[in-house]
Amino acid sequence: MNASSSGPSSRTARRLDGVGSTIFAEMSALAVRTGSVNLGQGFPDVSGPDAVLEVAYDAMRAGRNQYPPGHGSPDLVEAVVRHQRRHYGIELTPDQVVVTTGATEAVAAAVLGLVDPGDEVLVCEPYYDSYRAMVQFAGGVRRPVTLRAPDYRLDAAELEAAVTPRTKLLLLNTPHNPTGHVMSAAELEGVADVARRHDLLVVTDEVYEHLVFDDHRHVPIATLPGMFERTVSISSSGKTFSLTGWKIGWASGPAELVAAVEGAKNWLSYSSGAPFQPAVAHALDHEEGFHRALRDDLAAKRDHLCAGLADLGLDVHVPQGTYFTTTDVSSLGWEDGTAFCLALPERAGVVAIPSQAFYEAGSDEGRHLVRWAFCKERDVIDEGLRRLRAGRLPA
Repeated sequence: MNASSSGPSSRTARRLDGVGSTIFAEMSALAVRTGSVNLGQGFPDVSGPDAVLEVAYDAMRAGRNQYPPGHGSPDLVEAVVRHQRRHYGIELTPDQVVVTTGATEAVAAAVLGLVDPGDEVLVCEPYYDSYRAMVQFAGGVRRPVTLRAPDYRLDAAELEAAVTPRTKLLLLNTPHNPTGHVMSAAELEGVADVARRHDLLVVTDEVYEHLVFDDHRHVPIATLPGMFERTVSISSSGKTFSLTGWKIGWASGPAELVAAVEGAKNWLSYSSGAPFQPAVAHALDHEEGFHRALRDDLAAKRDHLCAGLADLGLDVHVPQGTYFTTTDVSSLGWEDGTAFCLALPERAGVVAIPSQAFYEAGSDEGRHLVRWAFCKERDVIDEGLRRLRAGRLPA
């Protein structure tokens, strides 16, 4: 059989259908190829605290370059235990924490470790694109519950309506990517009520936990009555300490659920980041000033980018947390965000992310929305805005 007689579907697994690449890789490659300002993918332009980098250097020089324990280096596991106690009053033991290759692996391992084929998984739409892939890999069935503009609040009645006898798990994300919404205690209590009454497991992605602005506050759902025992909480060093490339994350919760996460994770990476793990332990214990300063810096950059986008005639949603703001591009005559983002590099030399990537296929909810990242240096944001002002944005 020659290559031309066999299409890709005969050679690749069906679990990859529609999830073979990420929108972030595609748009960042487009930025490089066109020399565009990348206001799409959420990575900062600068590294984390120098002291943390020095701990990593010292760990390398001291020989911590081989496999760390699959469960995680004891120093990092204990630092996560202290972090959860200090910030949220959550008491953990070391067997209730597992270190992962970033939060993305933690989500993957949680879904693979807890979801059987045919189980239904509730996802808050729009959602980070890895959620779609992981539920699909596990053979689960996604049940989206849409967070609607302008406030993107989670409606407990809509969540309740999505539950069926086959629903096993809710995949929650707050602070929320891509909208920047921070779920309030009242919203989370509504979620918790549904989870308790229907005996649902909850996997909660909290990677932006320390990047919350103004008077908003991140509340881990695991702190609500009856929720710790059914919740896997996920976070990472990437966003908190501007170390996204280190890929050091963790999951915590009841030992039984964490063991399921680790059971799946053992066959993904087993372990990684040996010299980075003690450095992240140091960051959690000693560098809280960094993420407080980062939060304030990001709030100022949020305001600057949002004001600039509004001046261009875009309808801007000002986020309560995270790295991102969402705009409605229909006011510029574009009804399709993907078409807008594909045209933007040529028209203005800027890359953004179409929000359609975060919605179910065929959904009209995000068709006209675009996500922009403000976790960049001020001069990068200024250059992006300058190019947008000089570009040909209207259709």
